[in-house]
Amino acid sequence: MKVLYFSDTFLPKTDGVAVSIKNFSELLSLRGHEFTICAPRYGEGDFERMGDNIQVIRFRSGYLPSYPDIKVVLPSPGKIKRIIEEFQPDIIHIHTPGLLGVYAINAAERFGIPTVGTYHTLMAEQEMYVSFYRLFKLDKLFFKINKFKKKLNIDDLDKFVKFDNFNLRKKIILKICNDLYNRCDVVVSPSHLIKKQLVEYGITRPVTVVSNGMDLKRFTGKVKSLDNSAPKLLHVGRISYEKNCDVILNAFKLIHDVFPKATLTIIGEGPAIPSLQRQAEHLELKDSIIFKGFVPNAELHNVYPQYDLFLTASTMETQGLVVLESIACGLPAVGVDSFALPELIQEGRNGYIAPPFDVKKLAELSIRLLNDPEKYKEFSKNSIEIASGHEMSKCVDAMEEMYRKLIEATKGKAKKGTLLDIFFDFVNH
Repeated sequence: MKVLYFSDTFLPKTDGVAVSIKNFSELLSLRGHEFTICAPRYGEGDFERMGDNIQVIRFRSGYLPSYPDIKVVLPSPGKIKRIIEEFQPDIIHIHTPGLLGVYAINAAERFGIPTVGTYHTLMAEQEMYVSFYRLFKLDKLFFKINKFKKKLNIDDLDKFVKFDNFNLRKKIILKICNDLYNRCDVVVSPSHLIKKQLVEYGITRPVTVVSNGMDLKRFTGKVKSLDNSAPKLLHVGRISYEKNCDVILNAFKLIHDVFPKATLTIIGEGPAIPSLQRQAEHLELKDSIIFKGFVPNAELHNVYPQYDLFLTASTMETQGLVVLESIACGLPAVGVDSFALPELIQEGRNGYIAPPFDVKKLAELSIRLLNDPEKYKEFSKNSIEIASGHEMSKCVDAMEEMYRKLIEATKGKAKKGTLLDIFFDFVNH
């Protein structure tokens, strides 16, 4: 098979989407399938090949002022047309609902190519990045002012958020995403809970569940025992606003009151780091909260086992790759009741689930576990067992089979041209 991927995020930028694309394309290419990956151009660190059967084609892009890591790919219909004509894909797989996804679905319809769309990210939950105050970088301005005017505090910034937070943005983004994914032949959900959510969101296309998977030969856990004299807590991931790391820090303050030698390590980089560092100072926990920055995924399997408990307050995970990695390494976890997290952090089995944004409950559940070494050991064992159901080779089998069935079912798919296609044909000749 020849598979054409489109994604508005990819390596060298590391996130869950990029890791999933890398894993599936590399493992499927070892089975003889060919891949072309269309992704943004980042500059330093870009590459054009990942082995003999995988080429990467980069597109010119800008970025959102409110979130420089989100690339906005500039219109390139003529370039996409040439890629399709030269590569002759059997299937197009869209991994993000950004502009590259829109260009891809238009091209797929025009050429009559079967299309898959993976719902990696709940974009409607990221509407804050197009908000007034972040779009104009008022959050950064706030922290600059705060260096000189000590009377301002985090609560002042929250007023900007609440003033600018209205549901219209979320509804618009949801409609845009639904319109794109409902033009795909099949939608892939990384978890069963998200499949249910997508139906409620208004996705009408067939939805199949394929986990992003885990290399359990690398992320191999041993059952852990707890020394609760100085527990080491961990959060890993993109340090962006929707991950709600501020909730984790506030909960850690309460945990620290009970376990004065406890530490919290934050691994990752992102736009929320400055505000979190200020928050750590405000909470007088600067020495107990460690911001490690970015750690390559290739090293993470050695990092997780050094810690005792994984914490997350994210309310937008379609699966939660870092959660899966952490439990595969034997860590119990405490998270929130939102989207896919309860599928990996199973209440009373390998961790606890708090209501979203409930700082006190998140802290209370963490303290309960840290005070119970016997329960902790049981949860560690169960974490490894839960992760075992996400072995990468099984997920690759499922994706390959879905591709084959879709190609067979859509033979002779009708082509769909538009006046816009005619225009781009004209300007590109």
